[in-house]
Amino acid sequence: MTVFDIEIDALAGGPAHLGQYKGSAVLIVNVASRCGLTPQYAALERLQQRYAPRGFTVLGVPCNQFMGQEPGTPEEIATFCATTYGTTFPMTQKTDVNGADRHPLYTELADTADADGHSGDIRWNFEKFLIAPDGTVAARFAPQTDPEAAEVTSAIEGVLPN
Repeated sequence: MTVFDIEIDALAGGPAHLGQYKGSAVLIVNVASRCGLTPQYAALERLQQRYAPRGFTVLGVPCNQFMGQEPGTPEEIATFCATTYGTTFPMTQKTDVNGADRHPLYTELADTADADGHSGDIRWNFEKFLIAPDGTVAARFAPQTDPEAAEVTSAIEGVLPN
């Protein structure tokens, strides 16, 4: 099983169909609208625009587990992201990334260690996981890591299918 086999709903409702990304590189990011790191949405959208033609997508996963920084409804989240940051990348339903109700997607992702050796619980909003086209987790990046940092873009370029 890979992340592409896990079921999760889209922000607007209905299945997100992660299987549609088989053969593509995906950067999965737990996001929040009221966080000090929220401006990362702009960099995530630039990555989306830059690499989408080469078989890449950002997948935003709203999460309200960190100091209630994503309290909005799906409609409020979508409107905020589109009007404030011009996001075009897909987003899932609001999801728990830690604890007893951790979504199976994050159960699959959490065991991967980042460059500093951290694995396990998600530390904060905007933790990033790069998924290779075969569905394996290729890299994990700390929340504070700029989405356009050299280590992120290098890792993305290393797994792009095109």
